[in-house]
Amino acid sequence: MGKYYQSTKFISNGKLIALSVISLLYLLTSICFASGLKTITVSKTDKGVKSIVQAVEMAVPGDTVLISEGLYQEGGPILIDKPLTLISLENAVIDGQFKGEIIQVFSDDVTIKGLTIQSSGSSNFEDIAALRVRKAKNIQILNNEFRNNFFAVLIQEGSQCTITDNVLYADQDAPKRQLANGIHCWKSNRIKILNNHVSGHRDGIYLEFVTDSEINKNISTNNSRYGLHFMFSHDNGYHYNTIRENGAGVAVMYSKRVSMTHNTFSDNWGNAAYAILLKDINDSEIYHNHFERNTVGVLAEGSTRIKMQYNHFKNNGWGLKIMGSCDNVQVNANNFLNNTFDLATNTSFLDNNFDGNYWDKYEGYDLDRDGVGDVPFRPVGLYSLLIERNPSILMLFRSFFVNLMDKAERILPGLTPVNLIDETPLMRSVKTEIEQL
Repeated sequence: MGKYYQSTKFISNGKLIALSVISLLYLLTSICFASGLKTITVSKTDKGVKSIVQAVEMAVPGDTVLISEGLYQEGGPILIDKPLTLISLENAVIDGQFKGEIIQVFSDDVTIKGLTIQSSGSSNFEDIAALRVRKAKNIQILNNEFRNNFFAVLIQEGSQCTITDNVLYADQDAPKRQLANGIHCWKSNRIKILNNHVSGHRDGIYLEFVTDSEINKNISTNNSRYGLHFMFSHDNGYHYNTIRENGAGVAVMYSKRVSMTHNTFSDNWGNAAYAILLKDINDSEIYHNHFERNTVGVLAEGSTRIKMQYNHFKNNGWGLKIMGSCDNVQVNANNFLNNTFDLATNTSFLDNNFDGNYWDKYEGYDLDRDGVGDVPFRPVGLYSLLIERNPSILMLFRSFFVNLMDKAERILPGLTPVNLIDETPLMRSVKTEIEQL
């Protein structure tokens, strides 16, 4: 029995020693590998590597390619198929000469920082990008400038990618130039798009089949179609963005569990323009946003279980357009100020709630001084309902007959939706968080 115990103890000690040796060898290997990482400098003036493509080919996983000041025309795409960092601390410009793509990333753990990337090719049949990321995760795109590209940043099947502090600009007036989207993400998840400035593209930011992502503190302006456009993209948050002076503001389509808070939508004018289009959206929230000087603040079609609260609608053509295909839309604690029409619809029946808002057109009274009007308010006038059915009668706007007709309809409603009513209109405007920032 004693010999057996000593033999077992010897074997256990032997295994422990072997595991210790293996762990030590692994640690030494890691240290050697880390100490072997290097920085490859690319320079137009100094001796050494003068081509970014050559430097990337020379690099091993984990290396840094440092690009010095200068104009680099590589004559073909820079293919990154290993983890590395591509960075410039000076004014390095990579020029695609309007021929094809400029940088292609097909590896995880890549950082691209501090570069100016300009003049990609364009096509009617292919999605050509200045920077393409495909089937990769943990990609960092930081503090770059993208000038006059077709697609600026295109992420396909990416995960855990961050696009932060970039400027993306395209000249819409350049002759013979085609424009696509500034930031375009497809079939990706856990994407962070933060603090970017996008202008002059077709859509500033476009998401399709993108989930669990955050789009925060971006400025999207002067884009020819949408400032922000997303489809089939669930469980995403859009916060503190500014969407201004685009062909239209934001198109939200076929998505669920969307959160849009603390955004500013302004100066999106045009015959078919709106700050937000909600098309077949479910279980979403729109809180503390500012809508000012838009043709339409929010246009909702086929949307269900939407909460709109603490928003500020001011100086719009229409504050809200809620179509008859919407159901269980909660519009509460919002301000409606100096809009031509606060609310419009195309139906005589709506199963939604509009209680507890402030309407500057409300002429009721508050005898008990509880801050709530004693008389309900009907925000939809007969004239606005008729315009939805026959837009040509807009020419009668502000006529005596129209004013008389609206007042009569509010007293004795006959054509406007009976259940479209604010039973508890507020006597004072609501302080929204966006006003206090």
